[in-house]
Amino acid sequence: MSVKELTASNFDEIVNSGDKPVIVDFFASWCGPCKMMGPVFDQMSEEFDAAVFAKVNVENSQDLATKFGVQGIPTILVLKNGKEMTRIVGFNPDLLKEKIKGAL
Repeated sequence: MSVKELTASNFDEIVNSGDKPVIVDFFASWCGPCKMMGPVFDQMSEEFDAAVFAKVNVENSQDLATKFGVQGIPTILVLKNGKEMTRIVGFNPDLLKEKIKGAL
């Protein structure tokens, strides 16, 4: 499954469409841990097709980062029915996999 790019204009449509959990990666292109998380996030999007995977570039969508209180990156949110179920800050692939499984 492909990773979607989220912006303020399409956020509600993607996050609130359907009953699948949405895994959102808040990142920046200059962030080292974000660069490490990128391939892991892409691989998990292939592994867990029962969830929607999306990314928010905090440089381009500061409003979304502020809305969700993102203070460090990478920050990954697991949203279900538009509500935050869990949050992971930093590079932690094992914890991410565990939280995705828990949301499914």
